[in-house]
Amino acid sequence: MTRIDDFSRPLEYLSPLDKYLGAIVRDWAESYVIPFRRSFDEDWKEHKLIEPAFRRLMGELGFQRILFPEDLGGWGLGHSDYLGTGAFRIFEEIARADSGIAVAFGVVFWPLVMICVEPHVNRRLCEEFAPMFCQTTEPVFSANAMTEPQGGADIENFEVVKGSTIQTTARLEGDEWVINGHKLWPTNSGGVADLFGVICTTNPGSTDPGDFAFIFVPADTPGVTQGPPYQKAGMAADKNGDIWFENVRVPSWYRAHGPGDDLKYFKEVLSFGNMGSVAFVCGVMLNVYEILYDFCSEIYFRGKPLKENDDVAGFLADLASATQVIRFSGYQLARMLDRPDIYGERWSDEIVAKGRAVKYFACDRALELLGKAVKLMGAYGSDRVYDVEKHWRDLKIVQLWMGGKQLCQMEVARWYFDCETL
Repeated sequence: MTRIDDFSRPLEYLSPLDKYLGAIVRDWAESYVIPFRRSFDEDWKEHKLIEPAFRRLMGELGFQRILFPEDLGGWGLGHSDYLGTGAFRIFEEIARADSGIAVAFGVVFWPLVMICVEPHVNRRLCEEFAPMFCQTTEPVFSANAMTEPQGGADIENFEVVKGSTIQTTARLEGDEWVINGHKLWPTNSGGVADLFGVICTTNPGSTDPGDFAFIFVPADTPGVTQGPPYQKAGMAADKNGDIWFENVRVPSWYRAHGPGDDLKYFKEVLSFGNMGSVAFVCGVMLNVYEILYDFCSEIYFRGKPLKENDDVAGFLADLASATQVIRFSGYQLARMLDRPDIYGERWSDEIVAKGRAVKYFACDRALELLGKAVKLMGAYGSDRVYDVEKHWRDLKIVQLWMGGKQLCQMEVARWYFDCETL
């Protein structure tokens, strides 16, 4: 019988550890997430039901250590030739169970990409933060503090806005950065994060790339305040809230790299964000396929399983086709990130644009088909017993982040059509 593992992946791209990591995460998902995920929506504020899943995956199984060097207690994925494809496999397996958990887990590594990934490892900061993640069996969360109240996705739209709207400031006083500002919506905020990667400007209003700063701030630093989580349409396992930085002081060497390089490697962070988003979409599609396979085999119409109806079969084929394309193109994007020697640096405008293209195609197609799946299932489609409506709500949030579809379109148009003013 055909199942989710029959959707194609480029097997020649995969690490020898791929099947083992995939099996570990799938077993975790079947034990710690899928039986309970219908109750997660009510747990959006306290995470009492969600916390055991994070503790098992991140702390006890040790997945929060994957980027750090081996000699610091990590798994060394930051210098692996399979960083992208390995991450994609882990992300899609988690998202198959719950994309909110996948997002919260994935964003743990988003700021760490700045310091843990070759060819720009910041050894001093790895040594500083590795014990936080590698010497505990409790889950430890980090977050990228990007979005601001007045600018939305302006920070990611650097090609046009060029950082001129960043209001969070970093002022160097002696050997310390003094940070002031207000961020909102970061994944793993709302009281969760233990470590922030904070995007700042060292010169408000400047369009000079050298004034863009990425500075690490432990969440317990005096002057850091996290607000309560927002209640959203979906993704209860991903907490989001406000963060205020009021005269927060951190050592000068907590800046990831320095003028120019902070922005360059931040664009790489965006590339990994695009890839991760596609993996989340893929995982959801795989699970919706499983749900519909059973539903359309067990529900009868005019004496035959629903899947034997021509119109239904046509839709199911569309869903399978889209899942096949999204999965294969997602792994291809991940492999492009693994092979900058062939495809170009991960922080290049080309790679960012190509990742944006795959991301918004995947989101658009998946949401279109999930909407039709809810319609096909009738009243069952809105019934939480089947989880399709949960996936539908969760995926809408994937479509909205990192500037949404509009910024994706603009960056794709800039690259492929040389648009300059978008």
